[in-house]
Amino acid sequence: MAVEDKHISYRIYLVAFAIFLVAIAIAIKLTNIQWVEGDYYRKLAKERTVKNFVIPSNKGNIYSSDGSLLATSIPNYEIRFDALAPKMEIFEKNVQSLSDSLAFVLGKPSSFYQNELRRARANNNRYYLIARDLSYTDYIKIKGFPLFKLGAYKGGIIIEQKTVREHPIGKIAERTIGYERKTPSGTYDGKGIEWAYRKYLNGKDGKILKQKIAKGQWKPIRDVNEVDPQDGYDVISTIDVYIQDIAHHALLKQLEEFEADHGCVVVMETETGKVRAISNLGRANDGTYYETTNYAVAESHEPGSTFKLVDLMAILEDKVADTSTVYDTNGGEIRYSGKAVRDSHKGGYGKISLARGFELSSNTVMVRAVYENYKDNPSKFVNHVNSYGFNKKLNMDFQGEGRPFVPQPSDKSWSNISLPWMAFGYGVSVTPMQTLTFYNAVANNGVMVKPQFVSEIKEWNKTIVKMEKEVINPKICSTETLLKLKAVLKNVVKKGTASKLYSKDFSMAGKTGTAAVNYAKDGGAGKYYASSFVGYFPADHPKYSCIVVVHKPSTVNNNYYGADVAGPVFKRIAQKIFTDVPSTNEIKNINRKVPKQEVNYNNYFAKLQKQQRSIPNVKGMPGMDAIALLENLGVKVKAVGMGKVKTQSLQAGQDIIKNTTITLELL
Repeated sequence: MAVEDKHISYRIYLVAFAIFLVAIAIAIKLTNIQWVEGDYYRKLAKERTVKNFVIPSNKGNIYSSDGSLLATSIPNYEIRFDALAPKMEIFEKNVQSLSDSLAFVLGKPSSFYQNELRRARANNNRYYLIARDLSYTDYIKIKGFPLFKLGAYKGGIIIEQKTVREHPIGKIAERTIGYERKTPSGTYDGKGIEWAYRKYLNGKDGKILKQKIAKGQWKPIRDVNEVDPQDGYDVISTIDVYIQDIAHHALLKQLEEFEADHGCVVVMETETGKVRAISNLGRANDGTYYETTNYAVAESHEPGSTFKLVDLMAILEDKVADTSTVYDTNGGEIRYSGKAVRDSHKGGYGKISLARGFELSSNTVMVRAVYENYKDNPSKFVNHVNSYGFNKKLNMDFQGEGRPFVPQPSDKSWSNISLPWMAFGYGVSVTPMQTLTFYNAVANNGVMVKPQFVSEIKEWNKTIVKMEKEVINPKICSTETLLKLKAVLKNVVKKGTASKLYSKDFSMAGKTGTAAVNYAKDGGAGKYYASSFVGYFPADHPKYSCIVVVHKPSTVNNNYYGADVAGPVFKRIAQKIFTDVPSTNEIKNINRKVPKQEVNYNNYFAKLQKQQRSIPNVKGMPGMDAIALLENLGVKVKAVGMGKVKTQSLQAGQDIIKNTTITLELL
């Protein structure tokens, strides 16, 4: 018995010792947690129960110059269903009525939704998609449907909200309004106004500290570190929706008629450089047209004959020839280093002046004028081209501006044909926006201004930033040269290549252009035509400049020239702007008195007063007219009934006594 007791004692001691060791280990661990690793665990606990949440800012809107909304942010909703959240009896009670309601809003049969909801529950689907891209109105409707109105925990509804950017005016000017998007790598890129002015539009996100509470919910903790979001500013663009609509549909009509590949049109305010309209349309596989690329800004290509204004300006500035200087078109063909320069008119134009050669867009005249005067010093001509800004970008705010190219005599690629080819718009590469900026400078009395797409940044009615006119070149050439250039540009429309556009009732000035563009296709070489027209209107007092470029028009009827394809778009835009756009003209001196008118008015008024000293006959007159007439004569009127005057208590011809009352019976 003693031996057995001794064994029990040993066991007790062993257990006590083990417990003692465990206690020591626990004490060591607690000490380690408290003092050695305490900071780490306290930080971990805080991160899991308390963290900062981002409060997103509201993005600013983009408006047109007349206040129309071009781009805005709206909430977009996605609704999903946690099929295991509702209890079975609640699910069965509501599934039929929920399916009926979903069918009414979303359009599919009720049986479809009932089968899908039951399948989701059978498959333990806790994230079944009900609908996406819902408006706020539809979201509110669905949120109140049977079962879903019980909420997330009892009804299983899961609501996800995001903000999407919408263009209320549709696809018009979509590429200029632009976008900002997140790439798969997590960075952002974009185009147009949205991207260029993102620092104003996006605002600044705020932050708030929240603590985790029961059922995975978070409660805000108000502290000094809380930052309120700062909403983005609104951007006021220079686009005028009336002019934009005119330009868009004028271009679209022509692209469809000529089955062209793509085209662009820009309308710019002459004095300020504000772009009032810009449309860029490309053809889809189904034959429809939509905004694909900002061709006016991004597409750099050989301009063709619209570049001839550069020739004429340089020649007149250097006084190496005048508009009256005569050149021989040499039967419509001249050669340089074995390569031919031909006029579009077979046989040429004989001997004609430089001005007439420009008006008829004679390649031989313009090339001879440039080559004969600058062949010994081509740098002199190229320096003019550079000074007009064609050798560098306009440095607009947009991404993707096309890179221009002007060959320089110092380049290794410079050859004997570089100079003559430049003279009729080949071997150089410029964007439509650059060409328009140059022509706009001529219309603007030599002042070259930078194209402007945004006029101001606003916070409600408060202007934050005002975009001022930016002058690129205060005087592109002499006044004498400008007068001659304006005369020949006006004659291009009146009696030159664009004579089909001429109207005695509305003046326009500009230049046609047709360029053969080489391209590689299916491993071979080919070409298509780019038809263009650039100019300004009205010709005598320009208010707007405009360029139209149409790429790859159909050549079936051989009418792919700039005057036939691009010119009509220009004319349609010019004339509609001055007939369709609401007028805001201010009438000056409206209160100025003309002595003769004053005398005539006083004589007439005196005569009228003399005639109306007696009661008039108002029988048969509408009651309201009779009352107004009599009261203006100082007679008090009492009307009985409704309609026209049947009888009057005072007979016509009686003298009017002040404050006399006349009773009219109306029927």
